[in-house]
Amino acid sequence: MRYKKEEKSERHIRTPRDTKFGAKKTFKKYKKDGLKEVKSERPKRLNPVKKFGAKKIVRKSIKTTGDDGLTRLNKHIANAGICSRREADELIASGVVSVNGKIVTQLGTKISANDSVQFGGETLRKEKSVYILLNKPKDYITTTDDPDGRRTVMALIKNACRERVYPVGRLDRATTGLLLFTNDGELAKKLMHPRFEVKKIYHVELDKNFTKTDMEKITNGIELEDGIAKVDAIAYDNEIGDKKSIGVELHSGKNRVVRRIFESLGYKVVKLDRVYYAGLTKKDLPRGRWRFLTQMEINILKMIH
Repeated sequence: MRYKKEEKSERHIRTPRDTKFGAKKTFKKYKKDGLKEVKSERPKRLNPVKKFGAKKIVRKSIKTTGDDGLTRLNKHIANAGICSRREADELIASGVVSVNGKIVTQLGTKISANDSVQFGGETLRKEKSVYILLNKPKDYITTTDDPDGRRTVMALIKNACRERVYPVGRLDRATTGLLLFTNDGELAKKLMHPRFEVKKIYHVELDKNFTKTDMEKITNGIELEDGIAKVDAIAYDNEIGDKKSIGVELHSGKNRVVRRIFESLGYKVVKLDRVYYAGLTKKDLPRGRWRFLTQMEINILKMIH
């Protein structure tokens, strides 16, 4: 059954071209109102500060590069792909960073291009910033290593670059779709922070027809064990033509939030695919393949604020 074209005044979500369907999908957007802002939980990630026992400190906003051509030590550490500048300050204050063989604990310390910085037994050098986009397949876990020997997403980009890159956020083992890797700690932290409301779109396939009553419930917000979960838009996938295929747009960073929303209403998520992330799409990126971001895409990500 073919659907009539919507009036131009209607608002739509347009998802990226998906290799499975070979065409753009259009979802009718359901309006929401009366929802209060609910902060999302920040995803867990590897933290070098905790590993070395550093204590949290209060850090004031300061310039990282002066007119004298010197660079602040925390920026040098962040540029080496170790952690963010804030976390670098915590490492410095804890006495685990040395410059030219001497421990440095003074925040705001500046170094020259000829100084040698050591951390964790290694001399730190500025890494080239790398940004990789993967179309994740099923049965890979989003972690850098797994003690149980399960396949990780790192195996899929093993020969992509010499720099150490890490996944930004998580997709669970059964979820497919877009996953970003980078050694840009500042950008990764921004993308994962709920304050920046990074947009994500998922294609959801359910085990049974999805009712309009339940769609309205989700639009108004669903109470989960960790608070209210809300979506920005939800609609049937008109390209597929059945009521088991759903498009969901949201910015929440709650763990497994899409699956838990539908499960709370008695549905089983058969397939879950992230087709859009922070302006990035799956266009020309088959499942299991990766590519480097273009300079334009990198610039767009860095403009998020």
